[in-house]
Amino acid sequence: MQPDTSNPLSFRKYPSTTAMQCFETAARHLSFTNAALELHMTQSAVSKQVAQLEEMLNISLFYRTSQRISLTPAGKDYYIDVLNILKNIETATIKLMSHSSNVEVLKMVSHPTFCARWLIPALQGFSQVNPLIRLDIKEQVGPFFSEEHDIDIAFLYGEGTWSGMETFKLFDEYCVAVCHPDYLQGQPLTPQQSDSYVLLQLSSRPSAWYEYFKQQLISLDGTFVGPRFDTFHACISAALSGYGVALVPLRLVAPELQSGQLVTAWNYAAKGRGSYYMSFPLSLGSSHKTKVMQAWIASYLETSSHSQIELAGSLGITFNSVSHE
Repeated sequence: MQPDTSNPLSFRKYPSTTAMQCFETAARHLSFTNAALELHMTQSAVSKQVAQLEEMLNISLFYRTSQRISLTPAGKDYYIDVLNILKNIETATIKLMSHSSNVEVLKMVSHPTFCARWLIPALQGFSQVNPLIRLDIKEQVGPFFSEEHDIDIAFLYGEGTWSGMETFKLFDEYCVAVCHPDYLQGQPLTPQQSDSYVLLQLSSRPSAWYEYFKQQLISLDGTFVGPRFDTFHACISAALSGYGVALVPLRLVAPELQSGQLVTAWNYAAKGRGSYYMSFPLSLGSSHKTKVMQAWIASYLETSSHSQIELAGSLGITFNSVSHE
């Protein structure tokens, strides 16, 4: 059978992974000697691989002197490309090895604060009980589902309705105003004096403070002014540093309230407009890994369902609704 000379790819020669590894390591260290030590090869072998790569490409990747080597402009560009290629090879290999050993990869995404303060504690012990499901967890502000994102499960905040998605409600949101104990200066804060406090803002919820006071039937004039942050985590950190008063979900700030690192500025919990959900594409609703995770989260919720109510009671916090989950 004659080779297909119409396809130039049939005769194109590609560099070996060994050559690319030698080049990437030498470029990172700017030293053939150090690259050889990392790769457990001889210095001459690394140098030879790079020289053969340059010969094949017909371009110099390094400037060489008797004292040192440095990347040429072409070498700098090629280094970035080779680094990405090697990372993709590593990812693809790990993925294949996982499937070949009957391990399922469950790809999940969550808002950063929710992930750190609720999801990770909820997943404690999961991998030990389910060794054939490997968790791949990403932190992201959003959007979570698109053609660019390969996600199995997302933990979302909203009204619970997303096109093409099946949802499992976790819990309602109740927000409390918290601050460092020293911020109170021994005096209780009053909502009517809110313009004299620094009210920390969440960028995605510009009207949160208005709604908080409105639910208490408190009408305030003026504008709420304070630093704006992208995440609840940043708001909590700012409150811990004494910047001002942060309005954050009770569940997400429970550790600091229980330890006394933070205190409530006003003993009131305002119900948020939405709730927290575990969501996944309808096509994955019957998959084994999705069912296992749903059962795990449901069990965790059952054992911790009263923690928010008990915490609120111990802190003297009142709710604006009879139903607290």
